[in-house]
Amino acid sequence: MPRQVFFYDQPERFVAGTVGQPGARAFYLQASARGRITSVLLEKNQVAALAERIEEVLDEALRRSGGDASIPATAPRDLLDTAPLDLPLEQEFRVGTMALAWDSVDACLVVEAQALVEDDEEDAEEAVFQDDENGPDMLRVRLTGAMARVFAKRALDLVAAGRKPCPFCNLPLDPEGHLCPRANGYRR
Repeated sequence: MPRQVFFYDQPERFVAGTVGQPGARAFYLQASARGRITSVLLEKNQVAALAERIEEVLDEALRRSGGDASIPATAPRDLLDTAPLDLPLEQEFRVGTMALAWDSVDACLVVEAQALVEDDEEDAEEAVFQDDENGPDMLRVRLTGAMARVFAKRALDLVAAGRKPCPFCNLPLDPEGHLCPRANGYRR
Protein backbone atom coordinates (compact mmCIF):
# COMPACT_ATOMS: atom_id res chain seq x y z
CA MET A 1 0.00 0.00 0.00
CA PRO A 2 1.42 3.43 -0.90
CA ARG A 3 2.62 5.67 1.87
CA GLN A 4 0.30 8.41 3.09
CA VAL A 5 1.88 11.74 4.02
CA PHE A 6 -0.36 14.06 6.01
CA PHE A 7 1.26 17.45 5.34
CA TYR A 8 0.45 20.71 7.11
CA ASP A 9 2.34 23.90 6.26
CA GLN A 10 1.58 26.41 9.03
CA PRO A 11 -1.55 24.61 10.28
CA GLU A 12 -4.32 26.46 12.04
CA ARG A 13 -3.68 24.19 15.02
CA PHE A 14 -1.01 21.69 16.10
CA VAL A 15 -1.38 20.31 19.62
CA ALA A 16 -0.72 17.39 21.89
CA GLY A 17 -3.75 16.16 23.78
CA THR A 18 -5.09 13.26 25.79
CA VAL A 19 -8.17 11.12 26.13
CA GLY A 20 -8.88 9.43 29.45
CA GLN A 21 -7.92 9.89 33.07
CA PRO A 22 -4.33 10.16 34.42
CA GLY A 23 -2.85 6.69 34.60
CA ALA A 24 -4.98 5.50 31.69
CA ARG A 25 -4.57 8.34 29.20
CA ALA A 26 -4.01 7.97 25.47
CA PHE A 27 -1.76 10.69 24.00
CA TYR A 28 -2.27 12.21 20.55
CA LEU A 29 -0.67 14.72 18.22
CA GLN A 30 -3.29 16.56 16.20
CA ALA A 31 -2.89 18.92 13.26
CA SER A 32 -5.74 20.75 11.59
CA ALA A 33 -6.27 23.23 8.78
CA ARG A 34 -9.15 24.19 6.52
CA GLY A 35 -11.52 21.60 7.97
CA ARG A 36 -9.01 18.74 7.72
CA ILE A 37 -7.89 16.99 10.94
CA THR A 38 -5.12 14.43 11.38
CA SER A 39 -4.62 12.65 14.72
CA VAL A 40 -1.83 10.21 15.54
CA LEU A 41 -1.38 8.15 18.70
CA LEU A 42 1.88 8.13 20.64
CA GLU A 43 3.32 7.39 24.07
CA LYS A 44 3.55 9.87 26.94
CA ASN A 45 7.35 9.70 26.91
CA GLN A 46 7.33 10.49 23.16
CA VAL A 47 5.26 13.63 23.83
CA ALA A 48 7.68 14.72 26.56
CA ALA A 49 10.76 13.99 24.44
CA LEU A 50 9.29 15.83 21.44
CA ALA A 51 8.45 18.92 23.51
CA GLU A 52 11.86 19.01 25.19
CA ARG A 53 13.68 18.54 21.88
CA ILE A 54 11.59 21.28 20.22
CA GLU A 55 12.69 23.67 22.97
CA GLU A 56 16.34 22.68 22.41
CA VAL A 57 16.13 23.07 18.60
CA LEU A 58 14.45 26.48 18.90
CA ASP A 59 16.97 27.69 21.48
CA GLU A 60 19.85 26.56 19.25
CA ALA A 61 18.35 28.19 16.14
CA LEU A 62 17.88 31.43 18.09
CA ARG A 63 21.45 31.26 19.39
CA ARG A 64 22.91 30.58 15.94
CA SER A 65 21.00 33.51 14.46
CA GLY A 66 22.43 35.84 17.08
CA GLY A 67 18.91 36.55 18.28
CA ASP A 68 17.72 37.63 14.84
CA ALA A 69 15.48 34.61 14.13
CA SER A 70 11.74 35.14 14.57
CA ILE A 71 11.60 32.74 17.50
CA PRO A 72 10.21 33.95 20.83
CA ALA A 73 12.20 32.99 23.93
CA THR A 74 9.00 31.70 25.57
CA ALA A 75 5.54 30.72 24.36
CA PRO A 76 3.47 33.83 23.58
CA ARG A 77 0.53 33.91 26.01
CA ASP A 78 -1.89 35.17 23.36
CA LEU A 79 -1.26 32.05 21.24
CA LEU A 80 -1.63 29.45 24.03
CA ASP A 81 -4.15 26.76 23.08
CA THR A 82 -5.88 24.98 25.95
CA ALA A 83 -8.88 23.67 24.02
CA PRO A 84 -9.49 19.91 23.90
CA LEU A 85 -8.62 17.82 20.86
CA ASP A 86 -10.87 18.37 17.85
CA LEU A 87 -13.54 15.81 17.07
CA PRO A 88 -13.98 13.41 15.46
CA LEU A 89 -10.84 11.83 16.91
CA GLU A 90 -9.82 9.24 14.35
CA GLN A 91 -6.33 7.80 14.77
CA GLU A 92 -4.42 7.61 11.47
CA PHE A 93 -1.54 5.59 12.93
CA ARG A 94 0.61 4.93 16.02
CA VAL A 95 3.86 6.91 15.99
CA GLY A 96 7.13 4.99 15.86
CA THR A 97 9.88 7.48 15.03
CA MET A 98 9.97 11.27 15.06
CA ALA A 99 12.33 13.81 13.57
CA LEU A 100 12.83 17.57 13.94
CA ALA A 101 14.67 20.14 11.88
CA TRP A 102 14.93 23.92 11.80
CA ASP A 103 14.51 25.24 8.25
CA SER A 104 16.56 28.45 8.37
CA VAL A 105 15.56 29.46 4.82
CA ASP A 106 11.82 29.51 5.60
CA ALA A 107 12.34 30.16 9.35
CA CYS A 108 10.18 27.27 10.50
CA LEU A 109 10.39 24.07 12.48
CA VAL A 110 9.67 20.84 10.64
CA VAL A 111 8.18 18.03 12.75
CA GLU A 112 7.84 14.54 11.29
CA ALA A 113 6.11 11.61 12.97
CA GLN A 114 6.31 8.27 11.16
CA ALA A 115 4.04 5.31 11.72
CA LEU A 116 5.34 2.47 13.81
CA VAL A 117 6.64 -0.29 11.56
CA GLU A 118 5.68 -3.69 12.92
CA ASP A 119 8.02 -5.76 10.72
CA ASP A 120 11.23 -7.16 12.14
CA GLU A 121 13.81 -4.68 13.45
CA GLU A 122 16.05 -4.84 10.40
CA ASP A 123 13.21 -3.97 8.03
CA ALA A 124 12.03 -1.23 10.40
CA GLU A 125 15.49 0.41 10.44
CA GLU A 126 15.62 0.41 6.65
CA ALA A 127 12.10 1.87 6.40
CA VAL A 128 12.97 4.76 8.72
CA PHE A 129 15.70 6.00 6.40
CA GLN A 130 13.84 5.52 3.12
CA ASP A 131 11.75 8.37 1.80
CA ASP A 132 9.92 6.42 -0.86
CA GLU A 133 6.28 5.91 -1.64
CA ASN A 134 6.26 2.53 0.13
CA GLY A 135 7.61 3.74 3.48
CA PRO A 136 5.54 4.16 6.64
CA ASP A 137 2.74 6.73 6.79
CA MET A 138 3.90 10.13 8.06
CA LEU A 139 2.59 13.32 9.60
CA ARG A 140 4.76 16.29 8.52
CA VAL A 141 4.09 19.72 10.02
CA ARG A 142 5.87 23.02 9.42
CA LEU A 143 5.52 25.51 12.31
CA THR A 144 6.56 29.09 12.97
CA GLY A 145 8.87 29.57 15.94
CA ALA A 146 6.00 30.98 18.00
CA MET A 147 3.67 28.09 17.18
CA ALA A 148 6.42 25.59 18.01
CA ARG A 149 7.00 27.25 21.42
CA VAL A 150 3.26 27.11 22.13
CA PHE A 151 3.13 23.42 21.16
CA ALA A 152 6.08 22.60 23.44
CA LYS A 153 4.60 24.46 26.41
CA ARG A 154 1.22 22.77 26.10
CA ALA A 155 2.84 19.34 25.64
CA LEU A 156 5.06 19.75 28.71
CA ASP A 157 2.11 21.00 30.78
CA LEU A 158 0.04 18.05 29.55
CA VAL A 159 2.67 15.51 30.62
CA ALA A 160 3.10 17.19 34.01
CA ALA A 161 -0.68 17.35 34.56
CA GLY A 162 -0.87 13.59 34.97
CA ARG A 163 1.59 13.56 37.85
CA LYS A 164 0.42 13.72 41.44
CA PRO A 165 1.21 17.01 43.18
CA CYS A 166 3.67 17.25 46.05
CA PRO A 167 1.77 17.55 49.37
CA PHE A 168 4.05 20.44 50.42
CA CYS A 169 4.58 22.63 47.34
CA ASN A 170 1.90 21.36 44.93
CA LEU A 171 4.43 20.99 42.08
CA PRO A 172 3.99 17.85 39.95
CA LEU A 173 6.01 14.95 41.33
CA ASP A 174 8.70 13.79 38.95
CA PRO A 175 8.72 9.99 38.58
CA GLU A 176 12.48 10.04 39.22
CA GLY A 177 12.06 11.87 42.52
CA HIS A 178 11.13 15.33 43.71
CA LEU A 179 13.25 17.56 45.93
CA CYS A 180 10.67 19.83 47.47
CA PRO A 181 11.75 23.45 47.92
CA ARG A 182 9.38 23.91 50.87
CA ALA A 183 9.84 20.68 52.81
CA ASN A 184 13.49 21.18 53.74
CA GLY A 185 14.98 18.33 51.77
CA TYR A 186 11.89 16.13 51.62
CA ARG A 187 12.42 13.70 48.78
CA ARG A 188 9.71 11.51 47.46
